[in-house]
Amino acid sequence: MSVEINLDTLTTNEVLKNRDNENSLTDLFEKSARKRRAKNTIENTVSTNKVNKTAKKAVRTTSKSVTAIAAEKQKWLFDPWVIVIAMSIITLGIIMVGSASISIAERNNGEPFYYLYLQLIATGLGLFLGSLVLITPIKIWQKTGPIILFIGVFLLIAVLLPGVGREINGSSRWIPMGIFNLQVSELVKLAMVIYLAGYLVRHSESVRKTIKGFFMPMVVLAAVAVLLLMEPDLGATVVISVTALGMLFLGGVRLWQFLVLMLIMAVSVYYLIILEPYRLERLQSFMNPWADPFDTGFQLTQSLIAFGRGELTGVGLGNSIQKLFYLPEGHTDFLFAVLAEELGGIGAITVIALFAALVSRIFVLAKRAEQVKKTFSAYMMFGLGIWIGLQAFVNIAVNMGVLPTKGLTLPLMSYGGSSMMIMCIVIALILRAEHETRFKYPLGSGFLSALTRRDKKAKKSF
Repeated sequence: MSVEINLDTLTTNEVLKNRDNENSLTDLFEKSARKRRAKNTIENTVSTNKVNKTAKKAVRTTSKSVTAIAAEKQKWLFDPWVIVIAMSIITLGIIMVGSASISIAERNNGEPFYYLYLQLIATGLGLFLGSLVLITPIKIWQKTGPIILFIGVFLLIAVLLPGVGREINGSSRWIPMGIFNLQVSELVKLAMVIYLAGYLVRHSESVRKTIKGFFMPMVVLAAVAVLLLMEPDLGATVVISVTALGMLFLGGVRLWQFLVLMLIMAVSVYYLIILEPYRLERLQSFMNPWADPFDTGFQLTQSLIAFGRGELTGVGLGNSIQKLFYLPEGHTDFLFAVLAEELGGIGAITVIALFAALVSRIFVLAKRAEQVKKTFSAYMMFGLGIWIGLQAFVNIAVNMGVLPTKGLTLPLMSYGGSSMMIMCIVIALILRAEHETRFKYPLGSGFLSALTRRDKKAKKSF
């Protein structure tokens, strides 16, 4: 009996020991699990904190970069590239006008720098008018576009009246304004661009989808063209027509309408040339200027001689021979030829590069205005860019014998008070339009809003 009892007791003790061991193992497992969970929690907390810190740093960095970009956009009130390029062209033009006009000014007025002084006065007036444009909101130009065009058409009619318009070289294009003669076609070019930009904004859907929307501005263009041809001024007519067509094409005119109008214009120019003896004579002399180098081909042959004498580096500033009564209009229409003679191919290429850079920059600014929904500014800048580029191309091509002789000045360079003043206004309009694409509250907007509020109060009181 005693052995059995002892065995039972032993078995019971072993069972208890095994239970104690199991409990201790369970506790160990639970402890280790708790430690692992605590460790994971700590690691997760640390990683989360790291992620949060990284995210905060990223946010701070992003906000700083955005602020930097915004500050960079607000750095200049007006586009510095347009200012630098335009002022470079104006400065070079003043130097060349002074050099090219010395002989003719001495002969005609007894003062070698007579035309230079007039050009400096015109440039000063142009910069003054440009400064006024810079503080004038684009909305005012958009609203007054039809009025400006009406004034231009009225002046085109007035310049044809005896005693009002001044006739020079068989053309009645100028109205005497005291110290300078106003060339009405320059004002009409600006008026047409502003009017068409406003028309494309007001009738965008009609222009894209109906013939009527395309036909109406063509009626206005035709009326202006007829008045210009009565002066006569075929060069200005071509520049205004091509600029208008370019703006309408950018405005979304259907391609077949555009091509039909281009064909009509080409046929019209052809008949305008062959029906006028002096135009046909110019065309024939252009085809072979050396056939009659002392009469019909005189201007072009003398211009080509100037290019030949200039070669690559030029004969030096002020040393041109062609400006000594050989090259007619050396300080106006053929200024580029005198420049090529004195400054050589390097100077000529520099001028071409400056105009290419200016027009390219204007197109870039117009595209930016379109992206921020400044539609009127975009159309206006496109039109002004086409005008400057086309007129510069025609003038340079005429000087080089690539196109028949036309009486078009080189923008911002050639002698001419009205041309210089209008071109300064054009550059100021471009700068103002670009300024409004970047600034929420542009210069002069407070004055405009105050004036508008005053008008509304007056209407209410009435």
